Amino acid sequence: MKLTRDITTKIHFILDQILPPILRDSKFLMYPVLLIVYGKKHANFLLNFKERAPFMNEKELAKVYVKIDKVTTERETDLNKGCIKEILRNIRGSSVLEAGCGKGLLSHEISKLGHQVTASDMCVRNETKLKYPKIVFINENVENLSFKNNEFDTVICTHTLEHVQNPTKAIDEIKRVAKKRIIIVVPKQRPYKYTFDPHLYFFPYKHSFLQIAKPDNKYVCKVIAGDIFYIEDF
Repeated sequence: MKLTRDITTKIHFILDQILPPILRDSKFLMYPVLLIVYGKKHANFLLNFKERAPFMNEKELAKVYVKIDKVTTERETDLNKGCIKEILRNIRGSSVLEAGCGKGLLSHEISKLGHQVTASDMCVRNETKLKYPKIVFINENVENLSFKNNEFDTVICTHTLEHVQNPTKAIDEIKRVAKKRIIIVVPKQRPYKYTFDPHLYFFPYKHSFLQIAKPDNKYVCKVIAGDIFYIEDF
């Protein structure tokens, strides 16, 4: 089902903001919806995912996201158009790391501006590497980056922290390898047990995100079309 991020944001707004929580978090309501969208096998998996995830190791979690990604979305990126535009105009310096690059579309757009781009993800697809040969792709968990301190002028991480097991550790790593600026985007979403995406963490408000970002320097935190957009300079 190929739906843009801008469209799914509107759907999530209806389900998460308008529908009463007693119904939104009801298995009896959400299971039929998941069945229609994903089929029985994957609907059952999503129903139990949040209970199983805390006990998964890194490799098991990586396999889950590869498996679910093939079913839950065919779009090239989870970013909305507004966030993409804001990211591209706020990059500082020549070297850029995208931590949690997904299918590589954002990294490609950044490279078109002339930046040197390295892109990492828990499991980078071979087709992504072939599609964007000018980008250096690395298989890495954002919670344990192998790069040196201050190695990249700008480090970008979008629609990733909601999936990791330790977002605070991931942010510490993002800050460690950044020299000038970090840019982070997460969905502004209420926490519910049954969701269409395998999210582990939720950020319903800007302050929800700032509690884990813990800015030490000049920063900007705002909402763009249903996503929390964060910049911190060093």
